[in-house]
Amino acid sequence: MNPPIAPTTRTAITGAALVALTVVLVLTVRCGGFFTDPVGLSWRYAACWALFAAALLALRRVPARSVVPLLLAGAVAVTVTGLLGPPRTSTDSYRYAWDGRVQSAGVSPYDHTPQDPALARLRDPWLFPTGTACTGPDLAGIPHADATPHCTRINRPAVHTIYPPVAEAYFLAVDTLSPSGARHKPLQIGAGLISLGVTGTLLLIMRRRGGDLRRAAYWAWCPAVPLEAVNNAHIDVLGVLLTIAGLGLVASRAQTRRAAGGLLIGAAIATKLMPAVVLPGALSGVRRIRDAAAVLVPAAAFTALAYLPYVLLSHESVFGYLTGYVEEEGYDDPSAGSRYALLRLALPDTWAFPVLLAAVAAVSLYVMWRGDPRRPWSGALLVTGWAFALLTPGYSWYALLLIALVALDGRWEWLGIPLAGAAVYILGPTFDYGPVLAEVVYGTAAGLVLVTTWFRHHAARRSARAPKQHTPGRKTSV
Repeated sequence: MNPPIAPTTRTAITGAALVALTVVLVLTVRCGGFFTDPVGLSWRYAACWALFAAALLALRRVPARSVVPLLLAGAVAVTVTGLLGPPRTSTDSYRYAWDGRVQSAGVSPYDHTPQDPALARLRDPWLFPTGTACTGPDLAGIPHADATPHCTRINRPAVHTIYPPVAEAYFLAVDTLSPSGARHKPLQIGAGLISLGVTGTLLLIMRRRGGDLRRAAYWAWCPAVPLEAVNNAHIDVLGVLLTIAGLGLVASRAQTRRAAGGLLIGAAIATKLMPAVVLPGALSGVRRIRDAAAVLVPAAAFTALAYLPYVLLSHESVFGYLTGYVEEEGYDDPSAGSRYALLRLALPDTWAFPVLLAAVAAVSLYVMWRGDPRRPWSGALLVTGWAFALLTPGYSWYALLLIALVALDGRWEWLGIPLAGAAVYILGPTFDYGPVLAEVVYGTAAGLVLVTTWFRHHAARRSARAPKQHTPGRKTSV
């Protein structure tokens, strides 16, 4: 019989897995390869996720007293790796920096496109290179009067911004607080601090609800956090923080706390719109109209009021390029790219979107009717997870919200969805954005969820049928 592993050894094993994960994350951030070597980059991503899984498994054997210190140390180490290079796989943060700069100059970010000559005075060589610096696949050309090439790091420079008002207020705050010439780093640092704030919020909710604190590692150590939330500085991470904090308050029975939770969820929606998908979860098990109103009214009121200042200050639509983005990404054209990949395996293309809406509506109604009001994140995870699985998005940072919900609920099998999104995003150009890749990776992720769910329910039924053991000598009631 093998001797038991000492607690210090278990902690050391977990620490070693975290060190290995940190090293590979550093190599991934420093090497890049999105345009030059997507296959090599995908292998580094795979190594990060494998080491992440190993660290999670090792953490299960760590003594309870060592969990929080180890978890926080790992969170800091993993987060810092995202700061070690400029944005590697996305140029969205350059638009954030521009929107912040425009607002600091007293101009509404919704009124002008980045290439509009009216804002030429705000351009600098970092965001708007010229001449020989205009080389590389991540630069977009802009109109100019002379023979010298002009370009910008901002993607889609000919369209208006798409970001909601809370996001725009955040961009303004970062620009105001940043020293001159800081470039991308303040946005990355801000995102890093917010991602650590998500970890702290998860721990606080779990401690108050009596949950397993180890689950916070699903977010704190996940490779998607340093790569997408920190290195690429995606604003989604702010929406995640507001959503998780809101759901934590909604879980309370006190109406004032539920209203505060609705307010935070409204702020999340006014950051990236996507957090609206958690609203059915926030209404889990709600039977009275006033209980639903306690969440929905503050959420709707905050979203509307957040838009109001920009509506008053802007001459153009505050929805910017939203409609064009929907068309560009193929949400209104199921035959385009990898959208609705799993639904299109069995259905005509024209059926994909209506069936998606019906499926998400059915899951939402199930959650609102049968969900546990003490665990609104469970219903939110179910709706968000299946929405992603059926929509098959090609942008991996969208799933940051799903990762945080996994951490709250503990249903690790849903992590296959963000991993599938990363595979589609990194390898999509190699496969010409065809549906085959999305069908394979998202199909595997959805299959993992279905199989694991079946095993969970089967184990629960077997446990319920098992005879209970009674203490000898004690009478039992009939």
